[in-house]
Amino acid sequence: MKKKLFSIVMAATLLGAFGLSGCGSSSGSSTASSSEESSAVSTAESESSTETNAETNENDLLAQIKEKGEITIATEGTWAPWTYHDENDELVGFDIEVAKAIADKIGVSANFVEGEWDGLLAGIESGRYDIMANGVEVTEERAAKYDFSDPYAYARVAIIVSGDNTDINSFEDLSGKSTANTISSTYAAIAESYGASVTGVDDLNQTLELLLAGRIDATLNDEVTFYDYMKAHPDANLKVAALSDDPTLVCIPMRKGDETASLREAINGAIEELRDAGTLSEISEKYFGVDITNN
Repeated sequence: MKKKLFSIVMAATLLGAFGLSGCGSSSGSSTASSSEESSAVSTAESESSTETNAETNENDLLAQIKEKGEITIATEGTWAPWTYHDENDELVGFDIEVAKAIADKIGVSANFVEGEWDGLLAGIESGRYDIMANGVEVTEERAAKYDFSDPYAYARVAIIVSGDNTDINSFEDLSGKSTANTISSTYAAIAESYGASVTGVDDLNQTLELLLAGRIDATLNDEVTFYDYMKAHPDANLKVAALSDDPTLVCIPMRKGDETASLREAINGAIEELRDAGTLSEISEKYFGVDITNN
């Protein structure tokens, strides 16, 4: 009887041991499997998130700019007081300070790349530049090719002639006359629309040299740019023959497309903040002597 009881107890003990061992083995296997599955899910989610972020950045210019930490800005650097080099050869001007202030609001640094006017807008299209800060005025033709920010300045167009010119007193008088401007500029287009023939030049100084030499009848440009030139060249035999009735809108151009939507929104927000704070007015007074930032 004792032997039989002993055998039953031992059998139960061994069965329990094997049973417990089996449960322990099963639990360990389940835990390991669960851990591996969790790790695999986490890795997949991480890879998916990375791919999503990469795709988002690829389709979002603002995200790309913030990732780089800088915004690339096209400018001439030869058109005082909008964008030019001072006596220390430092790039300065109304547009330069406005662009720096906008970049600061966005949270990135401003990287200026200088070039001739004709290539700047093309560089926007090709993606070489993110935006352009160069007193760019909005036209129907440009609006069809580029997206624009809200206006940050307003400018009237001046017809500039030699001091003794009496033939040109209005825009209609440009018909049949010769002018000079950078090709593809707003001013060249306006002159042509009134029947003038336009000679292509590189910058304002070259334009005024042609005018002073009597090789052209007139040129069109921004009125405050002319006043700034006359301040530096008070003896120049030049005058304003006529001014446009309505000011043109000075805005920041960027590539057209959905990828620029967030950048345009950020720039518009920055312009609004700078205008409300009086910063735009201060910069304008500094370079033009008047406030051209409010219509």
